[in-house]
Amino acid sequence: MLSVADSIELERPQDKLVRRLCSTLSGYMEQSQIDDCVRAYEFGAIAHSGQIRKSGEAYICHPVAVAISLAEMRMDANCIMAAILHDVIEDTGVEKQELARKFNRDVAELVDAVTKLTKIDSKSHAEAQAENVRKMFLAMGKDLRVIMVKLADRLHNMQTMGAMPPEKKRRIARETLDIYAPIANRLGMNNIRHKLETLSFQAMYPRRYAILERALIKARGNRRKIIDVIENSIKNRISQADMTCDVSGREKNIYSVYKKMLQKKVSLNDVFDVYAFRIFCDNVDDCYRMMGIVHNLYKPIPGRFKDYIALPKANGYQSLHTILIGPYGFPIEIQIRTHEMHRMAESGIAAHWLYKTDDDKNDKFQDRAHEWLRDLLEIQRTAGDSLEFIDNLKIDLFPQEVFVFTPKGEIVKMPRGATIIDFAYAVHTDIGNACVSARVDRKLAPLQTKLENGVTVEVITAIWARPNPLWLNYVTTAKARSGIRNYLKNFKQQEAISLGKRLLDNELQGMQLQIDNIDKNRIKALLEASGKQTLDELLEDIGLGNKMPFLIAKRLSQEDINAAIKLEDKDTKKTSLAIKGTEGMVVTLAKCCKPIPGDSIIGFFNPGKGIVVHHHECRNKNIVRKKQTNWLDVEWSDEVSGEFLAELRLEVLNQRGSLATVATTISDLNSNIENVTVVEQDSRISVDLITVSVKDRVHLAKIMRRLKELSIVVKISRVKA
Repeated sequence: MLSVADSIELERPQDKLVRRLCSTLSGYMEQSQIDDCVRAYEFGAIAHSGQIRKSGEAYICHPVAVAISLAEMRMDANCIMAAILHDVIEDTGVEKQELARKFNRDVAELVDAVTKLTKIDSKSHAEAQAENVRKMFLAMGKDLRVIMVKLADRLHNMQTMGAMPPEKKRRIARETLDIYAPIANRLGMNNIRHKLETLSFQAMYPRRYAILERALIKARGNRRKIIDVIENSIKNRISQADMTCDVSGREKNIYSVYKKMLQKKVSLNDVFDVYAFRIFCDNVDDCYRMMGIVHNLYKPIPGRFKDYIALPKANGYQSLHTILIGPYGFPIEIQIRTHEMHRMAESGIAAHWLYKTDDDKNDKFQDRAHEWLRDLLEIQRTAGDSLEFIDNLKIDLFPQEVFVFTPKGEIVKMPRGATIIDFAYAVHTDIGNACVSARVDRKLAPLQTKLENGVTVEVITAIWARPNPLWLNYVTTAKARSGIRNYLKNFKQQEAISLGKRLLDNELQGMQLQIDNIDKNRIKALLEASGKQTLDELLEDIGLGNKMPFLIAKRLSQEDINAAIKLEDKDTKKTSLAIKGTEGMVVTLAKCCKPIPGDSIIGFFNPGKGIVVHHHECRNKNIVRKKQTNWLDVEWSDEVSGEFLAELRLEVLNQRGSLATVATTISDLNSNIENVTVVEQDSRISVDLITVSVKDRVHLAKIMRRLKELSIVVKISRVKA
């Protein structure tokens, strides 16, 4: 067996890598643990024997390089072994049980978790990648080391993409920027995040990267004198205050520079007008004292001070940030933190393994990471599919935070741009589902109000309340979006079942039958023939327009269900379904003709969505009828209620106050104007389309009659298509 002391042949790249790995591990591991890691290498080398990467090197070089990255983060021995072996289950004949026997169960579980991330069977590449990420978060929920291996794996893949075609490079780089770099950021692993961002930028835009890199090297040399002046001034003040603090100039990440140039639409010189420094103190008290010293040295810019020590970022990052006006009028960015805070900022969740201390700060950091994962796992359980989960994840990965207070004084972190609805769902999903209004600093505010730093928010709920689909237009958090979608999905399902039962009962009445009185064995036979588990599933299918109610009723009326499976729609005798106007999402009124109570109407089954109701005179009706045979007769119920939209075409004299007169007339008749569109206009006549809310045809007729009496109205008609 190899050990650190053994002489390792240097002619092969993998041997150099193993020597480097052992050297890194010797800095914090016992020799017995290093021997276990080398044993894992020997096992992996045999398993991957004969496999070559596109770069031309032996395949085993990749897992060893991944292990070195993790060793630099001082991960535990089992994690290092899992990194070395992370591809053996997927790419060789080795099984999980064999790994558990030769090493231990923990290593086998880690390797298995990483392997499962790439075993995807999906319809498209986008779905495969989305499902991959979804599985990664499930695995992370069980063991955070899974994501450490995955991030190190992605980092080495990014570092060795030279042999790949440009298009594939760009695709992998885009995925890295969208998912993996933000995850590293969310877990506080800034060191890995910066490397991933730089490599992705280089792969996506090689020419831009090369030009910026040269410009940054040149700028760095030109600015050295100013940096030295500022750094010496700060050090002198530290010495005068009899404090022990370290000062260093902060190198800007090349991708961060590029992103700032894009977002602010500025040149490189404008970005580099800010000189950045970090000051490292021994304790928190010294950090705040240091803040006073630098503010006394150079004038601070108002509103640019941020205290992330008292209010850490969601990823656990802590530091004091301030921007000062330095010599020559240049802005100076100062970050002040303790040495421990800096280690946490660079290593993030890895610091849990990297720096074992007696205090519980690392445990709190890990708890925060687990809390974030629990929220994401709750979201993924309610997400319809992997692509929807990815949408929610991207929202969650790019927050800029504001801090708001509950009425009891508790602090809640929200992403910038979050609304009261986001806040309600952050407190609890049930509160979000039932919110109707809120008080912001004791003043009533609409639910779409965007939250600002320091406000106190009190959510008002009601038992009868439920989420509105329009909320999806202005919520920003993944939890709120997922909660609303999940509620609406279940609500639509219940509506579809209710409508399906009404449609089926309608048909059964003509056959002198009722669904509740039909023999259970006959229903069971129908469910088996239809491939459904429950009657609710069948009723939902009817309500969503996937199955015709007459055919189902006909089958239920037959003694032999299977003999009645193939019935032609032309033999159907259609009965009218009463439309109340309050059915919700499974009965919709066509936007082309906008039918209202009192109109002659006809309904079409839109598979998966329910019934779409058209006006009998709608020009689109015939087009739909040609495409679809699953239409049914519908009529307005005697119990119809609510407000309905109707569109009017008005030709009015083009003079001042005409539209105001029309609007006042409509308002006097208890109607609201929902939309106004000017179709054409000249010096004499203006042709306008006005959408108004009405109760029925009688209400609309009154509005049209009153408008026609106005001297400014030349012509009025209703638009039916």
